[in-house]
Amino acid sequence: MTDDVLVVGAGPTGLTLAIELARRGVGVRIVDAAPAPHRESRGKGLQPRTLEVLEDVGVTERVLAAGTTRLPFRKYFDGAHVKDTDPSADAVPTPGAPYERGVLIGQWQVEQILRERLAEFGVGVEPGREVTGFEQDADGVTAVLADGERVRAGCLVGCDGGRSRVRGALGVRFDGTTEPEQSMVVGDVEAEGIGRDAWHQWFTSDGGGVMLCPMPGTDSFQFQAGPELDADGEPLPPSLESFQRIFDRHARVPGVTLTNPTWLSVWRVNVRMVDRMRVGRVLLAGDAAHVHPIAGGLGMNTGIQDAYNLGWKLALAATGQAGPGLLDTYEEERLPVAAWTLGISTDLYARVLEAVKEPGTGVEAAAPPPMGTGYPWSSLAGVADPSGGSVGDPAVLRPGDRAPDAPCLDASGHPVRLFQVYADPRFTLLGFGAEVADAVGKLAAEHDGLLQGFTVDDGASDSLADLHDHEGHARRVYGVTAPAPALVLVRPDNHVALITRDPAEVTAYLARIVTFTPKE
Repeated sequence: MTDDVLVVGAGPTGLTLAIELARRGVGVRIVDAAPAPHRESRGKGLQPRTLEVLEDVGVTERVLAAGTTRLPFRKYFDGAHVKDTDPSADAVPTPGAPYERGVLIGQWQVEQILRERLAEFGVGVEPGREVTGFEQDADGVTAVLADGERVRAGCLVGCDGGRSRVRGALGVRFDGTTEPEQSMVVGDVEAEGIGRDAWHQWFTSDGGGVMLCPMPGTDSFQFQAGPELDADGEPLPPSLESFQRIFDRHARVPGVTLTNPTWLSVWRVNVRMVDRMRVGRVLLAGDAAHVHPIAGGLGMNTGIQDAYNLGWKLALAATGQAGPGLLDTYEEERLPVAAWTLGISTDLYARVLEAVKEPGTGVEAAAPPPMGTGYPWSSLAGVADPSGGSVGDPAVLRPGDRAPDAPCLDASGHPVRLFQVYADPRFTLLGFGAEVADAVGKLAAEHDGLLQGFTVDDGASDSLADLHDHEGHARRVYGVTAPAPALVLVRPDNHVALITRDPAEVTAYLARIVTFTPKE
């Protein structure tokens, strides 16, 4: 039997991809080398754009219930309390961006939530199943597991982390640098005598520091600090005893005892990325494709967004609805994002190192810019207005941009958000204005299974539109000037594909997707 897709690695990236495929009816098998799920905090933050992605996946409410969005940073310098800060204190939700804050949550908790969601589609992770090699041909990929089983699939996606065996077997370059002299010890411990109402950050005038971050839903703190060194200047192996010595030296808080270590690790600065994310029927995502400094919490977020970009494309290709050229747009769109992430996170790490040298400063200086703002360079970004008229305001929104949210009312007058409308795995066509209403219905009928269509009015009480933009937010965030009509085509991963008033342009765009060939 041949599965449509074999996903290798059951971290946040692999799990998100498996869900995206399963909810589109694609036969997916997901294997992981680990014999059981870990319970390590690792990457511990999800950014607002990732929360939008996970809402579409169907798990944001669970994530918010398990994590916390409000945890102040409590700064100390040479043992004295300096201040409490909240770097997101001024952030407020807007109709177009409902998540103004990220969420603090352990990576193991994110993975558990994603596993539960995947199980709702009848798919389970196969633990202790390591892929040791594979070979591909014109019709598929044959992977070999450590126990000798041979697995046949249409495509294989390596989501197996920074030491990816899939990447190694694929033979792509993994360019960049490793800085062994820049390292950190990190782990999960309990701490008696420290409050759990803040992320504690102790810095000293000699440039040292230690941080304890309470992990929601647990009794543990994530411990971060520079390592102890041996006589040759090499990091000593992490241990509870060394964590206690580091804490006592930098925090200078008597009577605090670290106990019950469940994870102890050494992390080294590693800045690398592949030169290709696809070779034939084998693709790479997440840390298998790019690794970078820990600052900014970009790793888990970037991997989830890789999977979100790839999922709908791989589903269309695997089910024969799109040519293999559609998969090339995954690399086209995500490889520049990986390069941006490497540059941003490396810069953030350098800023953290500088920030800890000054009293009253610290890791909030490393707050990253927004991720997931779009792919305006992509060949999937259609023209904004082929007729030359004023359809959408390019200062507000362009093809390739992230599609904003907006509150509306459905045909029955009940509140509905555009993000809820976009949760359908198909393309979505919004038709603003009565002049394009017939075209929306016709296009949806002609492309059943690929497209859903909604007419949008300005909130008139006698309108028969599918969505009522009763407060004008949808027109505003999509740059539509009333009463001019407009058609906005939104991709399955909630990015704007096309803004036009000509229904023929929508037909042409979808025809190019179904039999995909790159745009000239």
